[in-house]
Amino acid sequence: MLEKKNVVDQIEITRDGHIQVRRASLILEDGVEIAKSYHRHVLAPGDDASAEDSKVTSIAEVVWTPEVVKAYEDDQVVQAEAITR
Repeated sequence: MLEKKNVVDQIEITRDGHIQVRRASLILEDGVEIAKSYHRHVLAPGDDASAEDSKVTSIAEVVWTPEVVKAYEDDQVVQAEAITR
């Protein structure tokens, strides 16, 4: 019997608070993995993480303090100003 599973198999936090999520799509035949592919996405501090895996949501609640979110937003303003100069 073939079965497909999607699992979050890796979560990384960068020093500025970004959360990098790797999701593995597994194809199993009689419980034995026969194929695997990956998809990655990144969440920035303050992003809506409510639709994420519960582990990712829990990490975001701890890592994204008001100070981390403000520092990220301030950095975005500085970068935008540098581009428009």
